Amino acid sequence: MNPIHSCLTGISLRRTAVRLFQAAALTLIVVLAIPARAADEREIRSRVAPVYPEMAKRMKITGAVKVQASIDPEGAVVEAKAISGNRMLSPAAEDAVRRWKFAPGASKSTIEVEINFALN
Repeated sequence: MNPIHSCLTGISLRRTAVRLFQAAALTLIVVLAIPARAADEREIRSRVAPVYPEMAKRMKITGAVKVQASIDPEGAVVEAKAISGNRMLSPAAEDAVRRWKFAPGASKSTIEVEINFALN
């Protein structure tokens, strides 16, 4: 066998092994990430609509407020905090989400929801 051919075959096998290892590592990362994301998904059992702040109505302020909510295993919201959106609308969005009820889960979880404020 030609020494150059032997050397090229070895390099080719190493490249194939490295690619297989990279593919296996990527697959493992994806498989481990999917259940972690799914664990934070909780079905909303009941929603409470936010009360549009009167001052915001007069000023014709509209938009979305993103709220991060912590939910206990029984499905009750234990904490709600606005993470983006208009500061005049944030308290109403937080108050509404605090009164939502979620499906029971195995443990405490954190989700993000978006509350839209629009004038008719």
